[in-house]
Amino acid sequence: MARLSDASIAKINEICDRYVDEKTPLMMILSAIQEEYGYIPLEVQEIVSERTGISVAEIYGVVTFYSFFSLQPKGKYVIGCCLGTACYVKGAQQVIDKFSELLNIAPGGTTEDGMFTLDALRCIGACGIAPAVTINGKVYPKLKVSDVPAVVEEYRKMEA
Repeated sequence: MARLSDASIAKINEICDRYVDEKTPLMMILSAIQEEYGYIPLEVQEIVSERTGISVAEIYGVVTFYSFFSLQPKGKYVIGCCLGTACYVKGAQQVIDKFSELLNIAPGGTTEDGMFTLDALRCIGACGIAPAVTINGKVYPKLKVSDVPAVVEEYRKMEA
């Protein structure tokens, strides 16, 4: 979304219009935009600001505070490695390190081909199956470092 098309601007305006009667529409607007485009760059925040009267600074603050919003595009497959206490104790740091090594990206990064994003998550509520990893909502329970190459390959094969 480097340069917004007229269609994108119209879609963002339409999303803003959906919530015009809401007392506090910002979270709903941002959630709808995130769902539609996968991220919320500054250009979009400026449009939302113009439409709602909410300052860009306040919008930026919300986007950067909540981890489910992103300023950058995410990969097709978002790998979320839980680093909550139970997962961490069971080896989650080594698991995320292996993903990072294989994909050549740090947590928070996206591969150059746009295929994978690696996210370090705080507790995801899966303590009983620690260490847990999610990929686009699919949960990988009790993941071992030795399992990571096969998981990455599973998704690469889907693209071949």
